[in-house]
Amino acid sequence: MRLNSPQINLITRACMKASRSLIRDFGEIENLQVSAKGPGDFVTSADKRTEKILIEELQKAHPEYGIITEEAGVINKSNTKNRWIIDPIDGTMNFLNGIPQFAISIGYEEDKEIKCGVIFNPITNEMFCAEKGNGAYLNNARIRVSNKKEIKDALLVTGGPKRASKIKDKIFSEYVNVSNNVANVRKFGSAALDIAYVACGRFDGYWQRELNYWDIAAGIVILKEAGGFVDFFEEDTNLPLKKNILATNSNIHEELRELINKKDIE
Repeated sequence: MRLNSPQINLITRACMKASRSLIRDFGEIENLQVSAKGPGDFVTSADKRTEKILIEELQKAHPEYGIITEEAGVINKSNTKNRWIIDPIDGTMNFLNGIPQFAISIGYEEDKEIKCGVIFNPITNEMFCAEKGNGAYLNNARIRVSNKKEIKDALLVTGGPKRASKIKDKIFSEYVNVSNNVANVRKFGSAALDIAYVACGRFDGYWQRELNYWDIAAGIVILKEAGGFVDFFEEDTNLPLKKNILATNSNIHEELRELINKKDIE
């Protein structure tokens, strides 16, 4: 049994507390699908309610820490040394449609490096967590990336583009190029769970453009501690919280990077 740091214990507690109302909210979605008002506003309030509980729990222990979060933005801006990176519901479109593929995602960043993180799907009760140097776990069992060696045999996952994306054509042509060279590609709708699934070997690799930092912060340390490899490509220094991610079991990393970088994709 691993020894958890105070940070991991704190994040885990916050996730468990916030998940109680989130599970209740998810149970209500089905009723809302058939109502005239629709579930849109309801999801926004579920998002905010979950975030509020998470922030309150984390601030009880460390009121001085910085927080980057989807709904509230940046809290305690001056503290850039210690920061929580929070996504209260990663996979809101799934949540909105009653699909149980979404998660609470919390990463703890120290001196610009993610030191530990938790991704929790409250509906399937799967909690992925990791701490730098201590391995990655799913519900207390150690996890490792797949050992798939050949890109042609790989099962990958991706997401996007969002409706407002200005580079849809580029993303679609990238998708076509990758899917022509691998066994298959899935699109599950939660970046946090996508990267967690690579960490536990369900997928061999994941790539996606135009993500927010909070979507994948916790996943970075979980995948690395599971033996995977993460890097970011075509970074925009003006938008440090926007990310294009490439995350794999490490064996197929270079080949997948080449497929994405192919010059005939414009």
